[in-house]
Amino acid sequence: MVRHYEGLGLLPRVARTDSGYRQYGEADVHTLRFIKRARDLGFSMEEIGELVGLWQNRRRASANVRRIAQKHAEELAQRIAHMQEMQRTLQHLIHCCHGDERPECPILDELAR
Repeated sequence: MVRHYEGLGLLPRVARTDSGYRQYGEADVHTLRFIKRARDLGFSMEEIGELVGLWQNRRRASANVRRIAQKHAEELAQRIAHMQEMQRTLQHLIHCCHGDERPECPILDELAR
């Protein structure tokens, strides 16, 4: 993943030892932790790129950071609502299915619609 982050420009290319091992400094490790936390919160790589840029820009406007976070929170809320609706539908279908030896199955009927 670190090479991927370098390729995306989230991390600068780092120095290597004579044997080819990368040598990360404290700032690089801090940036990796930042990226990991942003990924844990579900931000896209594009959003993480924007956030890293804003984080590193001490003259940033916090309104820009808030806009990205607010948009992401709204997208999460939509996805959660959609998943909850899927769950309710499945629970209803499961309730309607006899689950016995009969061939009739409302779950399959719904999927075939």
